[in-house]
Amino acid sequence: MNLGLVSDSPCDLPADLIARYQIEVVPAMLIIAGTSYRDGIDITREAFYARLPALKTPPTTAAPSPLDFANRYRKLLAAGAEHVLAIFTAARLTSIPAIARQAAEEFPGQVTVLESGSLSLGIGFQVLAAAEAREAGQPLAEILATVRSTRSRLKVAAALDTMDYLRRSGRVPAAITALGGLLNIRPVVELREGLILPLALARTTQNATRQLLHALLGLGALERLTILHTGAEARARGFLSLLANAPGLPEQIGIVNVTTVIGTHVGPNGLGFAAVRSKA
Repeated sequence: MNLGLVSDSPCDLPADLIARYQIEVVPAMLIIAGTSYRDGIDITREAFYARLPALKTPPTTAAPSPLDFANRYRKLLAAGAEHVLAIFTAARLTSIPAIARQAAEEFPGQVTVLESGSLSLGIGFQVLAAAEAREAGQPLAEILATVRSTRSRLKVAAALDTMDYLRRSGRVPAAITALGGLLNIRPVVELREGLILPLALARTTQNATRQLLHALLGLGALERLTILHTGAEARARGFLSLLANAPGLPEQIGIVNVTTVIGTHVGPNGLGFAAVRSKA
């Protein structure tokens, strides 16, 4: 079917895939020292991570306005889309899905808004699954089933170099952040249905990387995999090299420098992955 696709900038899909599948991406907002930046447009990721450790006032983030979403829906429908499917960041982490649904009320029966339960390629892989299903000619009901299947097989995890940024964000239980600060521990966490949950605790960056590798290799065969980092490309490439002879991995494994509005809350030098398990 002629289905329009919309997501938000935290989906972290590479520009070539956004262009190939004609996905409309609504930028979230990043605020640094009182100045607002459109995520992915007004400031590069490289520039942001270079500045982040030295910022005296922590950056903040904000959701787009209802008009930002409505304009994207209207654009796609005017271009001939029979329906619009919009997939966004986890509702537990942001107001984006609620605002997007508010905007969709202007187009009754024409827009379906889903919250992904995830971040970064955890969103992006669901959008990509919808795009590929659309390209295969599937009807809306089957496309939605494909997205649900991808979500059910998703794993997003990260080894953070500090708890400071998560502590400021208020997005993890206080007991976890206090433990990280007290013992100088580098936590390995996963994002599951919008909840940040501990997987392991490590005293060094090297041990945290090993714990993350253990979590990844324990997933079995994978349909999709991308290595994520926050301004730490060397660390990401080193992690990728550890996977050289691992069985069950996809032929193409990407590396993505995570977008600014996510990096604001997890801090620099983080390492992670987004993976989709193969169907049984």
